[in-house]
Amino acid sequence: MCGIVGIYSENHVASSIYDSLLMLQHRGQDAAGMSVCDVTGKINTRKSMGYVRDTFHQGHMSRLLGNYGIGHVRYPTAGGGGKEFAQPMYVNSPYGISIAHNGNLTNSKDLARELFHAEMRHINTDSDSEVLLNIFAHELGKQKAILPSKKHFFQAVRKTHVRCQGAYAVVALITGFGLVAFRDPRGIRPLVIGEKDGSTKKEYIVASENASFSALGFKTLRDVEPGEAIYIDVDGNLHSEQCSDGSQPTPCIFEYVYLARPDSTLDEISVYKARMRMGQKLAKKILRLNPNHDIDVVIPIPDSSTTAALQLAAVLKLPYRQGFVKNRYVGRTFIMPNQEERKKSVRRKLNILDLEFKDKNVLLVDDSIVRGTTSKRIIEMAKEAGAKKVYFSSAAPPVKFQNLYGIDMAATNELIASGKTDEEVADAIGADWLIYQDLKDLIDSAREGNPAIENFEISIFDGKYPTSVSSDYLEDLEVTRGDERKAAREKSS
Repeated sequence: MCGIVGIYSENHVASSIYDSLLMLQHRGQDAAGMSVCDVTGKINTRKSMGYVRDTFHQGHMSRLLGNYGIGHVRYPTAGGGGKEFAQPMYVNSPYGISIAHNGNLTNSKDLARELFHAEMRHINTDSDSEVLLNIFAHELGKQKAILPSKKHFFQAVRKTHVRCQGAYAVVALITGFGLVAFRDPRGIRPLVIGEKDGSTKKEYIVASENASFSALGFKTLRDVEPGEAIYIDVDGNLHSEQCSDGSQPTPCIFEYVYLARPDSTLDEISVYKARMRMGQKLAKKILRLNPNHDIDVVIPIPDSSTTAALQLAAVLKLPYRQGFVKNRYVGRTFIMPNQEERKKSVRRKLNILDLEFKDKNVLLVDDSIVRGTTSKRIIEMAKEAGAKKVYFSSAAPPVKFQNLYGIDMAATNELIASGKTDEEVADAIGADWLIYQDLKDLIDSAREGNPAIENFEISIFDGKYPTSVSSDYLEDLEVTRGDERKAAREKSS
């Protein structure tokens, strides 16, 4: 769940990339970075651990000169955390290539072995992004073009698609030649193109989300299609080509539930409207299950559930209240590296307004329930504030399986709904009643925005992965994603 952006402009792009990364900060809080290329063909890079605002200071920005470049905010998925994992990543041959990657390769270990034994490329980290960079670089270098053209870049992407499995949205800076962007053949992770008129030519932006486009003067052009590659040359010409013969649009539905900003539109689906529909359908389920409910008030758990909660309250014809005050300076607890940190952050992140809870039967609305840490603590807070009963609803179905495509969700045995009934989950988090969204209703909520999409990536709910995955890979993830292993990595880093 990283955020990526690439911008071509007539002017220096560093400030625009910085602004874009601020708007993508919700997608990653572990590290940030950008690389820009100037007229002499020199790449200027700055990356570091931490937030965007802490990574780039005035001195850094004054040295980031160039009219095309890429940026990245990182949320640790494959490879763990540390300075060596910050992006963009760079390889000097051929031409000098930097990439920013969002997603996760499921065959990265096999590819790393191939790169070393057959292609004599050393991989310095266990980051799948470094593997992807070297695969693309190797396929581009095999064409032995002194002055590569769009056909060479598109052929390299085509070969990359053949070799890489999993999810990947990529923006790449090719030193002296421009920007390349591409998306895996299923389009699991999002990638959107925007454009605006410069003084003499078009300017372009390619990013994980289009929420920042209007603020920077860009208009959304379209989504990058699954399997498609985009090349923006140094003269500002945009070229595109479908580079996969088997593309099957399968966007990640969790983008609409939680990951993306509500003001983004991904694969022609408004995130805001999709969440509105989720709230409507969840309300109808509540009425179907218990038409004589005794709910007094609907309260969202900010922020990603507020849109769904507002619509849910409207359908139920109940008061909607903001019962929690959020500290905007605490990051998303979902992203926190270990369980103990997540527990501490819940209380630091949310303050409760007792008057909205005292002597009431409260329906809390959240976007999803993953480990249950946040849900349990919030229910405890509501009862401490005097709520008579606390009902809990989730805009998403039970999360029962680990994610393989760029969301470091948890080991399966740490997902609270894994192997449990709804009643058992309700008991574990302390809810008097628990209502999950039906999977069909969730799919319909998203698909209504773009009926052309036949399938969504929903494996965290049904365990059916759209790409080939080995049992060894799944077993390895169970170990590496466990909280004990994460805590050990945090201690050693």
